Amino acid sequence: MEVLIVVTNIGSYHKGCLRTGLWLSELTHFYQKAQSAGYDITVASPKGGATPIDPVSLRPLHLDRLSKASLSIDGFKAVLQQTHTLQEVSNRVFDCILLTGGHGTMYDFPNDRILQHIIKIHYERGNYIAAICHGVSGLLNVLLSDGEHLIRGKQITVYDWFEELLARRRKQVPFNLEKELKRRGANYKKALIPMTKNVCEDGNLITGQNPFSSKAIASKLLVLLSRRQR
Repeated sequence: MEVLIVVTNIGSYHKGCLRTGLWLSELTHFYQKAQSAGYDITVASPKGGATPIDPVSLRPLHLDRLSKASLSIDGFKAVLQQTHTLQEVSNRVFDCILLTGGHGTMYDFPNDRILQHIIKIHYERGNYIAAICHGVSGLLNVLLSDGEHLIRGKQITVYDWFEELLARRRKQVPFNLEKELKRRGANYKKALIPMTKNVCEDGNLITGQNPFSSKAIASKLLVLLSRRQR
């Protein structure tokens, strides 16, 4: 099985001086499970090269045991420093694509035409498209062959606006992601309790609400991929 994990190149907010980047656990849980399953993993970003890691995701409250252990593996660190460009992988076929989160994705995912093309092609082939937290921003402007937004009418979740308040990031983010999903016709679903796990599955589209959904969405994807292998 071939999987593509997409990460951000953006390491700071455009407002203020706070740093951002990839939310580490949203990559590590799927990466490690897919690697253990023997899948071929490719990590790519819009521009290629290094992906910055959001420093908040490295704090003890958020840095779980698996993510911390991943950082001690030289090969894993090298992957984050040498990601492929989306252009380099645009003609390849993947069984699953995961858009990881972190606030940086809100800047370089939504309007990336190559990313939109990759998602459109794979979604229409019936391959799995997954996104977690702010990585869902990469789905916002994907149009299908019929001209409709991919997310229109789809059950979908994302880091909600109240969670942005709890994280004290409302003034830094470039837009209200929850609002933009709804504006494009998504059937938005969120956890009853903020900052708790929530995964939505609608056909071959799978989304996770927040970093606390990292383990759940990774497990869901591994189950789906293992079924496809049978």
